[in-house]
Amino acid sequence: MVVRVSAIGFVLLAGWMVYLDAVVTDRFEGRRFEVPSRVYARPMELYDGAGVSSGALERELALSGYRKGDGAKPGSYLRNGGHFIISTRGFRFPDGDEPRRKLSLNIYGDRVQDFSVLAGDGAAIVRLEPARIGGIYPAHKEDRILVRLDDVPSLLPAALMAVEDRNFYDHFGIAPASIARAMLANLRAGQIVQGGSTLTQQLVKNFLLTRDQTLLRKGNEALMSILLELHYEKDDILETYLNEVYLGQAGTRSINGFGLASQFYFGESLRDLGVHQIALLVGMVKGPSYYNPRRHPERATQRRNLVISEMEEAGLIDASKAARARGLSLGVSAKPSYSENRYPAYIDLVRRHLARDYREEDLRSEGLRIFTTLDPAIQYAAEYAITDTVPRLARGDTAKALEATLVVTSKDTGEVLALVGGKNPQFAGFNRALDAHRPIGSLIKPFTYLTALEQPERYTLMTPVLDKSFALEFDDGKRWEPKNYDGKERGEVPLHLALSRSYNLPAVRVGLDVGVPAVRETLRAFGVVTPISEYPSMLLGSVAMSPVTVAQIYQGLATSGFNTPLRTIREVTDSDGKALSRYSLEVDQVADPAAVHLLQYAMQETMQEGTGRSAYYSLPKELTLAGKTGTTDDGRDSWFAGFSGDLLAVAWVGRDDNGPTALTGATGALPVWSRFMAQVPQHGFSPVVPDGVSYHWVNPEMQALTDEYCDNARLMPFISGSEPTQKVSCSGTLERKIRGWFEGLFQ
Repeated sequence: MVVRVSAIGFVLLAGWMVYLDAVVTDRFEGRRFEVPSRVYARPMELYDGAGVSSGALERELALSGYRKGDGAKPGSYLRNGGHFIISTRGFRFPDGDEPRRKLSLNIYGDRVQDFSVLAGDGAAIVRLEPARIGGIYPAHKEDRILVRLDDVPSLLPAALMAVEDRNFYDHFGIAPASIARAMLANLRAGQIVQGGSTLTQQLVKNFLLTRDQTLLRKGNEALMSILLELHYEKDDILETYLNEVYLGQAGTRSINGFGLASQFYFGESLRDLGVHQIALLVGMVKGPSYYNPRRHPERATQRRNLVISEMEEAGLIDASKAARARGLSLGVSAKPSYSENRYPAYIDLVRRHLARDYREEDLRSEGLRIFTTLDPAIQYAAEYAITDTVPRLARGDTAKALEATLVVTSKDTGEVLALVGGKNPQFAGFNRALDAHRPIGSLIKPFTYLTALEQPERYTLMTPVLDKSFALEFDDGKRWEPKNYDGKERGEVPLHLALSRSYNLPAVRVGLDVGVPAVRETLRAFGVVTPISEYPSMLLGSVAMSPVTVAQIYQGLATSGFNTPLRTIREVTDSDGKALSRYSLEVDQVADPAAVHLLQYAMQETMQEGTGRSAYYSLPKELTLAGKTGTTDDGRDSWFAGFSGDLLAVAWVGRDDNGPTALTGATGALPVWSRFMAQVPQHGFSPVVPDGVSYHWVNPEMQALTDEYCDNARLMPFISGSEPTQKVSCSGTLERKIRGWFEGLFQ
């Protein structure tokens, strides 16, 4: 009977061992870890003449986890007024390694001067390592930076074994003597005061099992530890442990492995840690929450010093080094060097762009490195413009309900440099910059006029258009009677004036003349992919777009008629730095550059004399800009889109419930836009005159060429051949002069 039971028990145990063996090997043979994708900002480049303020540089250093100090240690900097000493950490970029260097530079105004490399390879331009601005995490919210055993400071595994498992290289996964000692100690204390688990058992518990304190779980832990030791080398098990061990929590993310823990607590690479920092991390293995150095510094210090003593006892460090380490502060940074929620709206757009090429599963598990176009200094200015301006735009309930977005791109490349999805930039909810589709009002007018100006035989900037009311009657009997915003009518006005003052009646007349379908095709060519109404009301901006779409179509106006798809990603690499995807600049000429040049002229006039002129209350007069206001009925949507020589920005202000605001494009969105532009060093907009365009001095009211110094003379571009042929002098037309000469003879 006993033999039979024993045999059955042996068979069951053997079967169970086979099952456990399959579990162990399956996990270790496959991909052991799901590693989140890391999202980086664009790297800051430092060189003589680089445009950056002292404050912006210091914020960028902080965002990248640099610490104030003497500027000697990698990842630290010294600032004295506008003088900086920076020791970079080095970084592996997709196009090669940027080595560690020690830099010296001064900042005068908003420019870098006296740039030099004090230590390391000389270079005229140095890239700082890009700030990590977010991640795309596995479903179980684990975060880690994988490290190889060869890259880890030898003191770390040695200290870990000295504290947690002195016989790691001698046992077969379990240490019976240690377990016996622990049981005896626990019996004497009447509670759990000592553990007897080996590193292998700890790894099995964390990696393959639950944390349940049951006999079955402990039995499985022992069996699986033995199986693990039978299949794999000690170093392989140790390396897996170093990457698996739980060492803290950052919001919903767990901090796993020493590689990420080093960044999380010290803002430093594992290879740069001192003895006291290694001791702290090793000590935290026992209880990351209990010994959290940010929350419980005294408790963490005691634990660290105990580990230092054990390192000394094990002969890993001598007495003097141990005493010096115990005398140091914890060296923990005040807060983690990054947060995945720092730029939620921008990361949202990055994810949507990535979705074109990558599966969500791969983004969450493959450890991809995603290099984006976000410029932290531009983003800071954009966020500040909204949080500083929006509260002052209205009062009472309207003020509470106001929301705003801002999208900023590089004028020439279409790279999205900053994106704010609401008045609370850190809110990770509804992303208005991408998902709020609102009527764009008068922002549509440049596309109507561009459609007309591409017919130079019919339209020039000087062409008179009628500013007079009219009504349209549709087949269903309905009538539509467009009005100017101010309710006034002015008779004939030149086209450039109608645009810069944003008169509605001339815009509708021109739009109806060239045809609604033609205007719609212009919008499509510039990047609108959503349905566009065929009703004439479309000509006053009843068509709804998101702020990002508006930025897309205005990008074409800023780049002389090139449809440049907006992009947030420059490159994607795998976890080893191998390039996977390059997102190069793509352009498509979709409009006549000559006609766009004429339109840019009118949009510059908008800023100097028209509805955008109040921007110069806060911007320098010499900064040439081009832009356009947009307003919908009852101020439900306030828009402004405009560009300088470097940047294009689109601002929207309104309410989520589509309620009235009493704001116009000039009183709502434009102050936000101007506040942003005033903070950023940039150059004025000075377009190159394309072939086929010539400038002439004209008298717009007389529809004729004139002399430069005449009253009402205006230098205006024309597509060659469309300029007027008649000329008037300062005293009137030639006909009038001749008549006056004859009249003079007979007086």
